[in-house]
Amino acid sequence: MTQPTVLVLPGLGNSGPGHWQSWLEGRLPALNRVDLGDWDAPEPERWVERLDAAVRAAALAAPGPVVLVAHSLACILVARWAAASDAADKVAAALLVAPPDVESPDRVPAVVRRFAPVPTDPLPFPTVTVGSRNDPYCAAARACAFAALWGADFIDAGEVGHINDDSGHGPWPMGETLLRDLLAQL
Repeated sequence: MTQPTVLVLPGLGNSGPGHWQSWLEGRLPALNRVDLGDWDAPEPERWVERLDAAVRAAALAAPGPVVLVAHSLACILVARWAAASDAADKVAAALLVAPPDVESPDRVPAVVRRFAPVPTDPLPFPTVTVGSRNDPYCAAARACAFAALWGADFIDAGEVGHINDDSGHGPWPMGETLLRDLLAQL
């Protein structure tokens, strides 16, 4: 099998050096972070365009499959992009970690609500969605409902907050295991 291209998609604010996505990039150097543009004032259309360009470029540059690893707002981005792009067939799998409830003014800041409504179309590639029982940005039942809408497998990670720096997730071995399991299925 040819090597996959793994695109890392951070959420609001990007994933800093202590974030699990950055840690994972250090452990698996073949991962490629996508620059989605303005990390602090994301524009949904711009982020969709950037993701689309990254997937198309990855598919042209290498013969292997493309895999997405998204955190937080980038999970909603993946669902928006997949519903709108004819390049979604170039993605072989996705790992979506800690999707925020962009429809909830009680859970997320206004800048994130620009990504509402949450897309409800099934994703056209195998997907694993990871949620937390105490994520301040999304109730676990809601994250599980997103996974069901998207046709994704749902993993309950327990009480692990938003699975980011603030919740102590620099190194996150579970994330590495989930990604390796996805890659092994390709």
